[in-house]
Parts: sequence; structure tokens; C-alpha cells
Amino acid sequence: MRNRVIWAWAAVLLAGSVGISGAQDVYVYPSRNQSAEQTAKDKEECHGWAVSQTGVDPEKVAAEAAAPPKSSSGAGSGAEGAAVGAARGAISGDPAGGAMRGIFMGRLMHAIRARRQMEEQQQASQQAHQQRQVQLGSYDRAYSACLTGRGYSVQ
Repeated sequence: MRNRVIWAWAAVLLAGSVGISGAQDVYVYPSRNQSAEQTAKDKEECHGWAVSQTGVDPEKVAAEAAAPPKSSSGAGSGAEGAAVGAARGAISGDPAGGAMRGIFMGRLMHAIRARRQMEEQQQASQQAHQQRQVQLGSYDRAYSACLTGRGYSVQ
């Protein structure tokens, strides 16, 4: 029976530590010969304490990082440009030529906007990644401090 309890706690510990080790792998050694059950309990309590102290939950941070970015519509393609070009061409007597130039200009403007949007998204993604790293580092320091205070060696 005792072996089953130990295996159950080990499974809970493993499942819980997957989300907790977001920023770095934190290695915990029971310096005062704490049991596996006590270690699992202390890790769970220290996780809760670190979240309350830092406001950072590594599981939520990981879920937010995995969420797909929002995309905007592809407005500004050649159809809009063709309509504007045809109207301008009609004024000058060449609606077909104006429509062709309008399609070209519409597609060009769409490509420029798309590239600019892609660059902005990449920059935002890099900033979000840096922010997540800072948050997770703060959490790791609090988590480690809690476990150290309870008699564990933490690396």
C-alpha cells in the first residue's frame, strides 16, 4: 500500500512540475531527509506561495505563450485599387488601363502593409518573450527561496 502512495505522489509531482519548470529547470534536494510525500507537499505549497508573491503562474504563462497570435483581415488587396483606378481611368478616358494600374497599386500597398504588420508582430513577440522570461525568473527566485527556507537544497 505504501508503494502505491509513493507512486501516486510521484505521478502528481511529475505532472505538477511540468508546468512549474517554465523558465528554468529547478532541481530540489531534500537536505533534511524529507520524505517524497513531504517534498511533494512542500513543492505544491511553495508553488502557491511563489504565485501569490509574484503574481506569476508558470502554467498560465505557458498557455498564453502557446496561444496563436491574432491576425487581421487582408483588406487592401487589388480589388479596392482596381475600383479606384477604374474611376480615375474613366475620368481620363482609359478605365481598363486605370483599373490595371489600380490593381497593381492595391497589391503593392497590401504587400507593404502586410510586411509592416509582420515586422510589428515579430517585435511584439520578442518583447512578450522577454517579459515572460523576466516573470518566470521572478517566480523561480520566489519558489527557490520558499523551498530553501523549508530545508531543501535548490539549484
